[in-house]
Amino acid sequence: MAFFSLILEKKNKSRKQNPSNPSIIFMATQYQNLSNYDADLMPEKKNVEKQQYAIVVADWNPKITHTLLRGAINALVENGVKESQIKVVHVPGTFELTYAAKQLFDDYHCVIENRKVLKYAAVIVLGCVIQGDTPHFDYVCQGVTYGISELNTRANGCPVIFGVLTTNTLQQALDRADGIHGNKGVEAAITAIKMANIVW
Repeated sequence: MAFFSLILEKKNKSRKQNPSNPSIIFMATQYQNLSNYDADLMPEKKNVEKQQYAIVVADWNPKITHTLLRGAINALVENGVKESQIKVVHVPGTFELTYAAKQLFDDYHCVIENRKVLKYAAVIVLGCVIQGDTPHFDYVCQGVTYGISELNTRANGCPVIFGVLTTNTLQQALDRADGIHGNKGVEAAITAIKMANIVW
């Protein structure tokens, strides 16, 4: 989301300078705190406490990603998920998030009437990619974005939530990991609970 938010921010920079236009929806995190949410709009805890969630976290840039992980776990627990029902998997870097997410996405308890009973209500992926001097940043961001998007198009699976920071500088990442813009991990956890409990 941050990657696309940055693009939108650049495209709409002139429009953003006109706060009198109520039709503009600000996606860039500089206009909101990632940790803020309306508790009254969350699913009932009695339903959430029965669910299991999985988190895949990249250990590259651990000062950032492990802070996102703590934020995600805390937000899940605050909204009813039992800590024993949260599985955490560590992978070396952000590019590896897709592979681990796929393993968890495909995990199930049993098969009833030819249909898998999924183990996890949602899978959250957490990572941090910071722009460097080479195109590596672009390849990693595009790869993981495509991979997670592709998982979400598959039928009969759980939601896979994209909690990856893609920033130009280390400071921007710190600002979104318990900094002035909140914690991306909290946002990802809240999104996971909401998506897992949509009534279709």
